[in-house]
Amino acid sequence: MMNFDVTPVEVVTREFVAVILAGFGNELLPLTGEHGDEPCPKALLPISNKPMLDYPLSWVEQSGIKDVLLICPSSHRPAISHYIHSQSSSASFSSVHIDLQTFDESQELSAGTCSVLRHFANRIKEDFILIPCDFIPPPSLPLSKLLNKFRTDTMSDGSIVTSCWYEHKSDKQTTPDEWGSPAQPTPIVWDHLSGTLLYVDSPHEVDKNSDELELRMTLLSRYPQAKLSSRLLDSHVYVCKRAVLDLLAQKTRFDSLREDFFPWLCKLQYQSTKREKYATSIRIGIIIHRADDGFAIRVNNLPAYLEANRHFVADTSIGDFTRVEEKSTIKKSTIGKHCIIGKMVKIVGCVLLDHCVISDGAKLDGCILGNSTTVGSKAELIRCVTQAGYEVKDNESVRHEKLDISDWAAQPEDSEGDVEGSTGEEESDEDED
Repeated sequence: MMNFDVTPVEVVTREFVAVILAGFGNELLPLTGEHGDEPCPKALLPISNKPMLDYPLSWVEQSGIKDVLLICPSSHRPAISHYIHSQSSSASFSSVHIDLQTFDESQELSAGTCSVLRHFANRIKEDFILIPCDFIPPPSLPLSKLLNKFRTDTMSDGSIVTSCWYEHKSDKQTTPDEWGSPAQPTPIVWDHLSGTLLYVDSPHEVDKNSDELELRMTLLSRYPQAKLSSRLLDSHVYVCKRAVLDLLAQKTRFDSLREDFFPWLCKLQYQSTKREKYATSIRIGIIIHRADDGFAIRVNNLPAYLEANRHFVADTSIGDFTRVEEKSTIKKSTIGKHCIIGKMVKIVGCVLLDHCVISDGAKLDGCILGNSTTVGSKAELIRCVTQAGYEVKDNESVRHEKLDISDWAAQPEDSEGDVEGSTGEEESDEDED
C-alpha cells in the first residue's frame, strides 16, 4: 500500500515590506535633467561611483528583509529596471526581491508621499518601512535598530509609527547660493523616557508664528520632561503599521507625511477626545542618530550631493575605463567611468559622472559635471553644475553657475546677435524673454 501522506508546507508570513521611493529629484537639477530623450534618474546618480539606490538597498538587505516595493516615475522605469536586473546589481542584492512599480507624474508636478502610498495601498499587505532612495545611513545605524524599536513599542503600548531623525554637521566648504540651500532642520519635541515624538513643526505653524513655537499645556503636563531641538533632520525613514494606510485613506486632504500627516498624528497622542474617533492606537516612536555616532545624510540637494561624494572618498576615486593623460592633477575628486582627462588638466574637489571629456589645459574646481559633459581646452569652471551632455567651449570661464542644455543651445544665437551689432536695449529684451 502506497503512502500518499504529504508533509504540510509551512507558510512563511512576511513581517515587513520595504517601500523605497525614487522621485524625480528636482532639487538636484540640472543633474537630473534629461539627456536628449533619455531621463537621468535621481536614484541612479552615483555617490563614490556607486548608484545612490545601492545604499538603501544594502541597508534593507542587511536587515534580513526580503521584499522591496520600489516606486519610481514612469519615465525612469527602463533605466532603473535595466540597472536592478544587471549583473552588477543582481549579484549584490541576490537575496532581495524587488517589485518595481511606477506612478504617473511630471517633473513639474510631483505627487506627495501620502498620495503615492494611497495609490499603492493594495500592494502593501503588511507593516512596512518607508525609505527614500537618497538616504545614506552610517554603519552605526542598522535598519534592524529601527525595526527592533518598532517591534518593542507596538507590543508594549501600540505604537503605530517609528521615525528616525538625525543630526548632521556639514563640512566647512560652502557651495554658491545659485546651487540652492542645504536642507534645514525641523523643530521637534519628543519625550526621551518613552522615545515618543510629540510635535513636528509644520509650514502651517510657521506661517502662523515664525518666531515662536506654541505647545499645548496638555502635552507638557502629560510629558513633563519633553525635549525640544531645532538641530535635527528628518531622514524620511518610517517604520509603519499597516493601519497607517487606513488612516491615510480617511484623510484624503493630506499630501505630505512630514508636513501634514505626522503633525496631525502627534496631536492625537495627547488630545484624547480626538483620539477616541479612531479605532487604532496612536503613538509615534522616535530614534535619534547623533552626528558623533556616524555620518548620515539625505542626498536631496546639490550641496548634499557634493558633500556625500567627498565624504566617501579619502582623496580621489577614478572609475573603470577612464583615461588620464600626462601632467594632469586630480585631487579630492570622484571621476566616473569611461571619462577622458586630457593633458595638463587640473581637477580639485569635483564630481564627474560617466563619459565626461575634459580637454587639455582645462581647470575644474568644486564642480559637479553631469553624464557626457564636454569641457573645451583651457576652459575654467569654478563651482559649477552641468546637465548631462553640456558642452563648455574652449577658453570659456564660468563661475558659480548651474548650466543646462537650454543655456548652451542659446549661445550660438546670442553670439550671432553680437556680430550683427545688437544694441544694449535689444539684448536686455532678449534676456527678459
